[in-house]
Order: sequence, then C-alpha cells, then structure tokens
Amino acid sequence: MCDLENSRLDLFSQIPPLLERSDADGPRRAPLRQSRIDAGSLRIMMLSVHGLVRSQEPELGRDPDTGGQVGYVVELARALGRHSAVKSVELVTRLIKDPEVAPDYGEPEEEIGPNAKLVRLPFGPDRYLRKELLWGSLDQLVDRCLERVRRGERPPDLVHGHYADAGYVGTRISQALGIPLAQTGHSLGRAKRARLLASGRNAASLEKQFSLSRRIAAEEEALDHASLVVASTRQEARQQYAAYELFHPKRCIVIPPGIDTTRFSPPVSRADPPMDLVDRFLVEPGKPMILSICRPAEKKNLLRLVEAYGQDPELQIMANLVVVAGNREDVRLLEEPTRSLFVELLATVDRYDLYGKIALPRTHRSEDIPDLYRCAVRRRGVFVNPALTEPFGLTLIEAAASGLPVVATNDGGPSEILESCENGVLVDPLDRAAITRALKEVLSDQARWKRWSRNGIAGVRRHYSWDGHADRYVTLVSRLARRERKRTRRRAADRFRAVPENEMKPELALVADIDNTLVGDASGLESLLAWLRRTRPKVLFGIASGRHLESTISILQTAGVPPPDVLVTGVGTEIHYGSVLARDEAWTRHIAHGWRRDEVARAFEGLPGIELQAPGCQSPFKLSYDVDAKRMPLLDELKWLLSVARLPAKLVFSHGLHLDVLPVRASKGMAIRYLASRLSLPLECFLVAGDSGNDLDMLTGDAMAIVVGNYSSELEVLRGEERVYFASASYARGILEGIEHYEVGWSRSLERAS
Repeated sequence: MCDLENSRLDLFSQIPPLLERSDADGPRRAPLRQSRIDAGSLRIMMLSVHGLVRSQEPELGRDPDTGGQVGYVVELARALGRHSAVKSVELVTRLIKDPEVAPDYGEPEEEIGPNAKLVRLPFGPDRYLRKELLWGSLDQLVDRCLERVRRGERPPDLVHGHYADAGYVGTRISQALGIPLAQTGHSLGRAKRARLLASGRNAASLEKQFSLSRRIAAEEEALDHASLVVASTRQEARQQYAAYELFHPKRCIVIPPGIDTTRFSPPVSRADPPMDLVDRFLVEPGKPMILSICRPAEKKNLLRLVEAYGQDPELQIMANLVVVAGNREDVRLLEEPTRSLFVELLATVDRYDLYGKIALPRTHRSEDIPDLYRCAVRRRGVFVNPALTEPFGLTLIEAAASGLPVVATNDGGPSEILESCENGVLVDPLDRAAITRALKEVLSDQARWKRWSRNGIAGVRRHYSWDGHADRYVTLVSRLARRERKRTRRRAADRFRAVPENEMKPELALVADIDNTLVGDASGLESLLAWLRRTRPKVLFGIASGRHLESTISILQTAGVPPPDVLVTGVGTEIHYGSVLARDEAWTRHIAHGWRRDEVARAFEGLPGIELQAPGCQSPFKLSYDVDAKRMPLLDELKWLLSVARLPAKLVFSHGLHLDVLPVRASKGMAIRYLASRLSLPLECFLVAGDSGNDLDMLTGDAMAIVVGNYSSELEVLRGEERVYFASASYARGILEGIEHYEVGWSRSLERAS
C-alpha cells in the first residue's frame, strides 16, 4: 500500500477552494460569499441523536454526553431559523421516557425559535443511555426519519449530522433521499484515542468503554460521503480530520461557532455579591478564582488540573479553584466512568488537603453559568480549559465574552480562539508544571489581565457571531441544494408521491433472500408457501436476492415458488413488480448517481485475492468477485482505494467468499426502504429474512428481521439487537419460526386479512 499512501499525502497537500487561503497558515475561515438564495426556501434536517437535548435550560455538563454539542446544535438551529433564506429547520434527536430525567425529553416536538423546532423520535430502549450503547439502534432512527419525511410536504434540501452517530444516520438518509449530507464531527474518535493512549490508558479498555472502532468507522464513512464537512478551526481541518483516510479536504469548510452575547457579557458593576453556589466551600471566597467548567469526562483532564493546584502551595495562596463538572446527587450512584472520575477527584482533594480552597459543587443550573464567569471576572480570576484535546472550546468563548482571561490546552481549537482574541495562554495539557506556571502568569500581572479581559470581549464580538455563522452556512448549503435539486430531488419527491398504477395495497410484507434462506428445505418451503396462500393478498410477498433477474426467476420456478409481487435482484440494484416484471425506472435513476462501473472495475484489476466472476453474474450496477479472504486487501483498504480515486461505491462481503461492488445508494436494505416509501407501508410492517452479509442492512432498523439457523458468520454482529430474531430452524422453516415469534404483532393484521 506504499504507493497508495504517497497518493494520500499528495491528496492532503491540496487547499480546499472554499477556504480562505493564507500561504503561511493554510486554510482559514470561510469568507461570506455572495450567492443567489431564494427567500424562505431551504429546508434543513439536523441530527444530534445522543445526550439530553432541549431548547431551554439545557443540562450541559450533566454527564459526558450532554456538553457543548447540545448548546451548539440548538443555537445553530435557532440562528438558521432566523435566516431569511430558510423555510424550516428540524433538529432531530432521541425521545426519552425515563423517570430519572426531566419529562421534557419525552415531548415529541419543541419550538426552538422562528422556523426551527426540535423533533424527538423514539429509537432503542425508552430509558436514557450513554451514546456507546445506542449504536445497535441507529438504523431504527434512519427508518423513522425516512417515515417522517414520507409523511411531510417534501424532503429536506440537506441533512446535517453532528457527531459520529448522527453521521451514520445522516449518511443513510442522504443516500435514501438523494440529498446532500453535511457533517460536523465535534469530537473525533481518532484524536480521542491518540490522546487517551498518550495519557497511559490501555487500548483494549478504551475499546470496551468507548466503542472507538465502531465510532471511527462511522466517521470515515460520513466523511467520505459528505458533500460538506464543517470544521470549527483550521487545526481541526488540517490535523484532526486529516487523520481520516476517507476525508476529502476540498469538501471541508471552516466556520467558527457563535455565542449569545446577550447571555454571556461582562459584569456591569465591580461590586462582588456573594455567590453561594461556590462561596460556601471557600474559606476566603473573595480571592481570585481559577474557574473550570466542563462535562465530567476523562478527556477534560480535570484530575491533572486539581493535582497541579494541589502540588503548588503558592498557587493555593494566590487563588481558589472552582471546578463545575456537571450535576451529581450521589457519587456512588453514577455510572462508569463518571463515578471513577469523581472518586479520583475527591480523593485528590483529600490527598492535598484542599478543603476551603476548592469548590466542587454537586449541582448547578444553566442560568448559573454566566454568573460564574462574571463572578470570576469581578475577582480578577482566570478560566482554565486543560482538556487533552478540544475540537473548538465554546467555554473559552463564553469566558472571553464575559471578560475573563483564559489558560487553555494547546491541542485543538483553543489556539485559534486565542489567536483571534489575544486573551490568554496555551499550555501542554499533559504538563502539570506548565499548567501551574500559566495560571500564575495570568494572575500575577494585573495590567496584562485587564488588557486580556478587554481583548476577549472585543474579539468575540468581531469573530464569533451566530448570525455570521448562519450567513456563511446558508450560502454554502444553498449552493449545494440548487445543484442537487436539479439532479435528484425531483426524483426523490416523485418517489415519495407516485405509486405505480394497479399496485397492491398490502398491510404487511414478507421479503426473503433465496439461496440458503427461502430454498434448501423443500418441505419447509411448501409450509411457508401454504402460509402465504392463506394470508395473501393482504401480505405482499417479495424476494431480495444477489442473483440477477433471469437467474432469480429460474431458481424460483425450479423450486415451485409462484411469482412474487416484488423482486429485488442484483443485491438491491434492480426492482421489478408483478407477473409482468415491470422495472422500477425511478430506482434505477436514483442509484445511478455517481456510479462509474468501468472505472471501478479498472481500480480492482490486478489486486491479489480478487477475481471477477463470470459475465453472467455481472450487471450494469453490480460488479461481483470471488475472493480469497486471506490474500485480498482489507475491506477498509479497498474503500480507501475507491475514495482516493473519487469512485463512490458500496462493498458487500458475504459468506467469506464473495464481494459485490454496488452504487453507493444501492443495497437490499436501501431497496426495501424505498419500497416502504413507494407502497406507503411503514417499515415496521415488513418481515425480512436472510442468511448472509449481503442481507445485513436489510435486517437492521424498524423491520422485523429473521436470521435463519444456517446463517453465515457475518450476521453474528446482529446477535442481541432489537427486532432481530435468530431462528433455530434453517431455510424456510427458520422463516416460519420467525413468523411465529413475531405473531403477536402480526396476528392482529392477519385477522383483518382473513
């Protein structure tokens, strides 16, 4: 792969044309460019799927999943809703019904501001879960978003994912609807893993705790597919995103977040009223305040900050330390790793006997945060962000807007904030002594403190406005939307509105793979066909096969299977209806987007362990290979090869022996989701059955999935997932077993059918 790596280095030497260029510094912030924007036309779907998201009094810092991203997406949605070019903004998040959290999070909708609202959709368990436990449920959210779009006026112009999990969902929505994807990573898995390993953490324990492999794979996929990647800083674009093999620099734009300066502003008086939230912990509350506000997460590096303070008696004389790290009722009841973090923090306070010098309040309200900054300003203190890595650093802007100088990590966005605001010092977050020196430097020079205080206030007003952010964003998104509208959005809209003439109106659908699923047991197949005869026409019968159409028809005829209502063939690249085999041309046009078959074939020529199958196994939208799994390149290497060549494609590996290369919008699962929209039949009314890797995405999400007993190992990843049933019986008897398993939900509809 040496030549490929050299190509990659050449790729990253390119400067994105959408970024302002500086010969010395590389990419800079996006300038506001004039572009014709139709008034009130843009419809934007934003995704922020984890954490506790609400528009008023967000519980920032409650836990590692409810931090700056929540505030960012709400404020962005609010700012976009105010823009004259925007028709609507829907910020989609998770609906949570849990007595341990506020009932707000169980409300289906909530207004954010003009033309902007929160939409909460249920997926996974009702209770609140940390993000690492939600990966297996994300396909349900994909299906519920698509169902919401189907019932709406028209599809959105853009879907925008925030964080890796939303990137996973947004990629699939983008492919299904034929609309552009924008992606904002916020915190990137590769940077997090590198920093935690550097701090001494074990790789295996990190994987178990954070599911980093799954997260990084989702980030790679989203970055490869996204038409627009929004970074907050040049450092994030040039270093953090550039660590991803499928990142395309030309698609990246730097737009710093904004801040609400009506909320975060300097104190109006020098008078220093008591602040019981922190003063009750302190022997000398009037001393300067070293303030840190963040989520209770390991990467925020709070333990090293407290250790640095505890190891320097002179610093303890100069200032108090105030650490506001979320809310907790009882440390013993916190989930890991938050519990361990607080146990270590409290033990460190005890070890250095910091009682009376440090405040670690158990709870705080959202409205307390601006007052904390202003209190620190009145006491001539300093704000510190010692995070191991910080993609941007919203708290640094909040502090600057309040007039509070800062000490911040040198890893990530803080370097650019301080470059713009000139209001503090950068430090190596792994160096306790450096943290201590920087804090003393800020606290000891009052003239410089005043200059940095004024600089911060002015710098935020110049560089960090939400309305300016929205202007730049809308200009870029409008350009994308106009380009895609002409090419694909009309077809997507037609797909959601038009129903083929004389099409069935089923109440339920059974869709099964053929080889090793439907066929393989003649008596079991006959029992299944008898069930179908009893339940039709209310139950649609469909086939989803990797075979091409002629081969599919031949094997069905040989097995004595009557013509299905729908045939999905070629691993989801073709759809035909009824006994006349009417081809769905809208589906063909949809998946043709970006597909360059001959160039993909040339890219795979000569690769070890990969051999093109016979011509009869090929089709215009499918390349099929026999592979030697021990000799062939890794799938990630093949994806990277295609990405470097700018060849959008999807790889489907099955039985450990076969590799299909498809258009990026095609697969069995995507075809079935298309059918659900075409038939106006919710995906939860589909029962799907399969046995191998090319069935994988068909078996996830809202459909009732059956994995037959003779399945291949690629499907073991679905074990334990909601709405996936692993049958004991094989072939068609496994399908019947699955039908019986799901009969509670099906029986009511079948009673209506009989």
